[in-house]
Amino acid sequence: MQTHEIRRRFLDHFVRAGHAEVPSASLVLDDPNLLFVNAGMVPFKPYFLGQETPEHATATSIQKCVRTLDIEEVGITTRHNTFFQMAGNFSFGDYFKEGAIRHAWSLLTSSLDDGGFGIDPELLWVTVYLDDDEAYGIWRDVVGIPEGRIQRRGMADNYWSMGVPGPCGPCSEIFYDRGPEYGVEGGPEADEDRYIEIWNLVFMQNERGEGTGKDAFEILGPLPKQNIDTGMGIERVAFLLQGVENVYETDLLRPVIDTAERLSGTRYGVDNASDVRFRVIADHARTAYMLISDGVTPGNEGRGYILRRLLRRIVRSVRLLGATGDTMAEFMATVKEAIGPSFPETIAGYERIERIAVAEEVAFLKTLESGTQLFERAAEDARASGAAVLTGRQAFALHDTHGFPIDLTLEMASEAGLQVDEEGFRSLMSEQRARAKADSRSKKHAHADLSVYRDFLDAGETVFTGFTELTDESTLLGIVSGGEAVHVAREGDAVEFVLDRTPFYAESGGQLGDRGMISTAGFQMQVDDVQKIGKKLWIHKGVLTGGEVEAGQLVTAAVDPEWRKGATQGHSATHLVHAALRQILGPEAVQAGSLNKPGYMRFDFNWSGSIPADVLAQVEEITNAAVDADYGVNTIETSLDEARRMGAMALFGENYGSLVRVVEIGGPFSMELCGGTHVSSSAQIGPVSLLGEASVGSGIRRVEAYVGMDAYRHQARERALVSGLATSLKAPADELPDRVAALTAKLREAEKALESMRAAQLASRAGDLLSAAEDLDGIRVLAHDVPGGAAGDLRTLASDLKGRLGGDAGVIFLTAGGSEKVPFVIAVSPAAQERGLRAGDLVRAISPALGARGGGKPDMAQGAGTDPSGIDAAVSALRAAVRDAG
Repeated sequence: MQTHEIRRRFLDHFVRAGHAEVPSASLVLDDPNLLFVNAGMVPFKPYFLGQETPEHATATSIQKCVRTLDIEEVGITTRHNTFFQMAGNFSFGDYFKEGAIRHAWSLLTSSLDDGGFGIDPELLWVTVYLDDDEAYGIWRDVVGIPEGRIQRRGMADNYWSMGVPGPCGPCSEIFYDRGPEYGVEGGPEADEDRYIEIWNLVFMQNERGEGTGKDAFEILGPLPKQNIDTGMGIERVAFLLQGVENVYETDLLRPVIDTAERLSGTRYGVDNASDVRFRVIADHARTAYMLISDGVTPGNEGRGYILRRLLRRIVRSVRLLGATGDTMAEFMATVKEAIGPSFPETIAGYERIERIAVAEEVAFLKTLESGTQLFERAAEDARASGAAVLTGRQAFALHDTHGFPIDLTLEMASEAGLQVDEEGFRSLMSEQRARAKADSRSKKHAHADLSVYRDFLDAGETVFTGFTELTDESTLLGIVSGGEAVHVAREGDAVEFVLDRTPFYAESGGQLGDRGMISTAGFQMQVDDVQKIGKKLWIHKGVLTGGEVEAGQLVTAAVDPEWRKGATQGHSATHLVHAALRQILGPEAVQAGSLNKPGYMRFDFNWSGSIPADVLAQVEEITNAAVDADYGVNTIETSLDEARRMGAMALFGENYGSLVRVVEIGGPFSMELCGGTHVSSSAQIGPVSLLGEASVGSGIRRVEAYVGMDAYRHQARERALVSGLATSLKAPADELPDRVAALTAKLREAEKALESMRAAQLASRAGDLLSAAEDLDGIRVLAHDVPGGAAGDLRTLASDLKGRLGGDAGVIFLTAGGSEKVPFVIAVSPAAQERGLRAGDLVRAISPALGARGGGKPDMAQGAGTDPSGIDAAVSALRAAVRDAG
């Protein structure tokens, strides 16, 4: 049975049983506790936590999930995948234990003709929580499983919680017996390799308190409503129904292994070390494909770093298997063919997926080649010295100077039988990197307490009237201050207002929330921000600037018209710029983020490589031509499927409801799904002045622009600047580029002449300097400061002095004090190298004194420090290092 058929049978089973089919959410959700969705119930958390009221009493879904806590363990066993599909059915206060058990058993054991999976009931075992007699009785008396195949287990195995205070409860797991050839008799308690868990039924009936681990927490009491959350692993069921040994042999992953065999010339199943690499490639290729499909791009932090790490592990693994050419495009194409029937929406964005993955492969191959050489040299030095540990400084140099990722250093060190001083590496990272970001994978916070808004959420959605009105009469449903509901607010209080209806736009889709005033005759509240809770409750944030107000009063909500005008100009301009970019660059230039506010817009889009100035000029011209054309701006509410048929663009990673809003500017010129506010015609946007473009991450570019009067003011400043230059250079404006180019050329010539003079002066002093070298145990050591010298000057002089040493053993240490930075160079003659001295080692010896970092080759290394007062101490450290080596 193919995987896509397993998925379809699961969903059809529960839809026939009255469940609402819910599409998979994006792998990337707005949840501060998660890098990625890691369980099927995650999109339903607000319902289980009591923060929102569910639209349906029962639901079913097959959720895309990614877990990356143990990436380095992938492939070592055949049970672990970073990407997996979790099929689930959910009950929000509807059926409970008996219903969940009956539904699961029926699907698993019903015949293929009846829509089930046709599994022999005699092969299924179940576990229940220690004292869950109710579940035990249902399995025994209602389903008819013999007591010998029902096992009771403790909290670590059969009690579920989110890991933080909130809902919890016992669970019941269903296991499949693979037979005696896979292990010993005795059920899951005896052998979980033979008995494979395929479905977990969670009975949410209690609330847990603070605590750690799977069982070190207090159970506070029963929940107001009993809920059901189940999870069936699609991949596990697939390998059992397809009659293969493990998930890597299924129709989803085996094709990738076949491709890797063809590209590398190595066979799977022959050598364990090679098999691990095959499985790494198969797993990571699928996960990377799905992450890119949901809008993630490679980067150095958070989600982007996870994706980058996965792609790099693919590249290195296939190289170790023997592949030499480019491989990523073939892997992505193979994944597309395998996973397309289950996720057809990924096929439409395939060009983007392939482009991003291939670009990362190309970039990493350069790093891999140079970094591997440096690693091997460091490993050789460690072995030669009798050490089994690479120093933190060596790992840091590989990472920070040469871009070699620490996880790859750790992996390669392990393969070479070495360890890495991770503590030293982390310490250096903390000291040297200006930006420090806590790894969200190592943190777990309690969920934000949104219960204060629960009653408002249950009462219904805020009615948004701002598409047609800027002022509206509303009822003040509630006041929140300091995280608590209050009845009265007074002048000076920072508050949040909940209204039954509002003209204020709440921040979303890149557009900032409206500003304005909420008032009556007795009070005024300046609205500084508007946010949404649960996508349907508007929260107006601000400070009472006068008077006193009570909940329940009628109020007037008034949006600042100038703010709204500027915001709509910025948002509509963003649509025009997006359309212009796609006209010139093609459909791959897809939005990756935006920010719109009065007078300004920022637009991020997927693209590899910089955008030439002439292309930006074309984008600006097309955008302003659309403004000048005075296109009509129309909004249409329709179904998501109809919007797609119309050609409206949707954003990666965005979750849309069944009814969507299409914003059309100029017919086919621009058509996007958008819930923001816009101008009535494109001419109302005014001029759009692009400020430039830049990279904001791997595969993502950003353009910024002024809009409307801000664009006019920017252009006026530019004109004044050009006028001033023309006056200073006594040249017409159209001749300024040639005049500036000529002046720049003359300046370069003068700088070259000065460089030649400095080099000549330094060369003339080389002989005198060398005569001042001191002798340390037969090694000539020259330490000299060249105030104001540039790094290039130091290198030139150091090379000259090293050459003058001839066959003598000698070390040259040159610094350039006199400013905040201290460039330095260390050169070591061949004879000194034979005595064990290395320039890179000497750089490490002197760096603490100068607050420096640097590196290089054994004969010459360089760097720069931040503490000029440490030059004397650095010289002393150099002398000590030379004596120790000698």
